[in-house]
Amino acid sequence: MGGQSRIEFAQSALDDLLDIERWHALQDVPDVGRRLVASVIDHVEQIAAFPDSGRVVPEFETPLLRELELPPFRIVYRRGDGVVTVVRVWRSERLMGPGLGGNA
Repeated sequence: MGGQSRIEFAQSALDDLLDIERWHALQDVPDVGRRLVASVIDHVEQIAAFPDSGRVVPEFETPLLRELELPPFRIVYRRGDGVVTVVRVWRSERLMGPGLGGNA
């Protein structure tokens, strides 16, 4: 893939980011949630130029489904022609199921 890829977020990933913010708000540390979400978004920017920089998701071993690690999160994305779609942002210890919420 040459050049920059466009980054998109599936609804499932957007919901994950909102859940991160909500959970931290309920813990009375909303700033932490906002910083974590901003960190995820900043981290995702690297895949626009380097879509193969993440490792293949071990549960699937499919080259087009990859992940970036940003402890405590796994940022799972799907590569396409000129576009990278972030499909989930999950806690690192969470294993992926076959459907990834229907967005794999």
